[in-house]
Amino acid sequence: MTEPAEPTGSTRRTPTVEQREGRDPIAPGGDRDPVPTLEQGDGGRAGRFWSARRVPAALLALVLLGAAGLLLYDIAAVRADHPAMRWRRSLADGLAERHLDDVAVLVGAGIAAAIGLWLLLLALTPGLRALLPMRRDRAGVRAGLDRTAAALVLRDRAVEVPGVQSVRVGVGRRKAKVRALSHFRELDDVREDLNSVLERAVRELGLARAPALSVHVHRPPKKG
Repeated sequence: MTEPAEPTGSTRRTPTVEQREGRDPIAPGGDRDPVPTLEQGDGGRAGRFWSARRVPAALLALVLLGAAGLLLYDIAAVRADHPAMRWRRSLADGLAERHLDDVAVLVGAGIAAAIGLWLLLLALTPGLRALLPMRRDRAGVRAGLDRTAAALVLRDRAVEVPGVQSVRVGVGRRKAKVRALSHFRELDDVREDLNSVLERAVRELGLARAPALSVHVHRPPKKG
């Protein structure tokens, strides 16, 4: 048997999904994890990103490869009863005749020491100074924010403050310098509002180490 048709103009209650108390109706079984927030930071230490430094490594590898290949070729030629290359004979004679306090020897030693220190510095420092590490909310996830992008965010927040005409922002690893021009309102009031707005903006960036704010407010130069 078929159900009788409902009369025209009658109303009927639309079925709804009853939400269980304390459970998410969208997630299966209501077991969805809470959305992470910037206040959480249990994902581990957020250190700086290390640069691959491909260009210095490639240049050094090419120089060492060329020098080693040339030296091995000359040694093989001498073993085959051929005379050594002129550059190696000249180098050997020059090193035998020159003293340790000679200017050329000292200059060469200084250049070699400088190159060695530079390579050690590259090996022991992370690099990527333009990338600011963000707080880690998950152990397997790392994120970074470019300093230019952070400066743009702070500048956009600063120009929204009443009385601010123009802003220049520079963000470093430890300090964010803000220089603003105010064409009306008291400078102390503008500076106080800027400090409040920018401190909140820095927290919202989610950086592992929030830079200290340095805010300077001035009047624009008078024309004429």
